[in-house]
Amino acid sequence: MRSPVIWILFCLLFALHHDFWFWDDRSLVLGFLPVGLAWHIGFSLAAAGLWALAVRIAWPVDIERWADEGDQPPRS
Repeated sequence: MRSPVIWILFCLLFALHHDFWFWDDRSLVLGFLPVGLAWHIGFSLAAAGLWALAVRIAWPVDIERWADEGDQPPRS
């Protein structure tokens, strides 16, 4: 059940990456940062968080155990 959650969040981030709603917006965040750049900073942090979450909960531990032991192929 963990892996589908990661895929859903990935697809959501993929869709949010195409921020066409900020293309013509010239407003500034904190007085100096263009809103599109601020969006991509937030997006990059969210992508890094999703990757950390994927590594934490969806990493295939069975394959690592198999590689460390080297005897039997992993069970599905």
